[in-house]
Amino acid sequence: MPRVLLIEDDAAVRHGVSLALRRRGHEVAAAASGEEGLTTLPAFRPDIVLLDLMLPGKDGFEVCRRIRADRQLPIIMLTARGDDLDVVLGLEAGADDYIVKPARGEVLEARIRAVLRRTAPPALDDGGAPEPGPVPVEAHGELIVDRAGLVVAKNGQDLALAPSEMKLLLFLSAAPGQVFSRQQLLEHVWEHSYHGDARLVDACVMRLRTKIEDTPRSPKYVQTVRGFGYRFGPL
Repeated sequence: MPRVLLIEDDAAVRHGVSLALRRRGHEVAAAASGEEGLTTLPAFRPDIVLLDLMLPGKDGFEVCRRIRADRQLPIIMLTARGDDLDVVLGLEAGADDYIVKPARGEVLEARIRAVLRRTAPPALDDGGAPEPGPVPVEAHGELIVDRAGLVVAKNGQDLALAPSEMKLLLFLSAAPGQVFSRQQLLEHVWEHSYHGDARLVDACVMRLRTKIEDTPRSPKYVQTVRGFGYRFGPL
């Protein structure tokens, strides 16, 4: 089961979330502050981080940026409010998803599994060979996309993409020129379209463009089709 690092200053929430996840078989390390969480991270080596936004000292936004500086670890924000600027700022800082507190254990579990599936390796058949499919390494202009290895490079340099950024790029680049609505991208990339939350898509597109585009304001890879959504190219 995935190892979870929970960074949450509210003792009751910290206890409740930890208990819910441990009952589902997760190994959980809980930290009461951003500083404690960052200290715990290297030794615990979690598979995913659940991060409260409103922390004393280093807040969740700063902790998220610090983690993203050298790790592409999946991050889910925990927030008491789901309709304000904090969510957007957290997504822009590098979070992959968010959950509004209080959240039931089954919701936490579903979101954790959805985020981790975004960068799961290709499925194997019973003989241990990769499933038949498209050639895993593709060239799109200066971008090289290795689908099997989950590696994206530009001009020979590997790019550090967060899980949601990687999944979004893989999905769009699999159908160059095809336009996808935000709702379609939520369904295929975030796997919870019932939220109808375009902020997840827009923030991820913005972060992805800063990493793959020469000029993010004039993108050639991830393009906006006004009134419809996004597409990859045509280059």
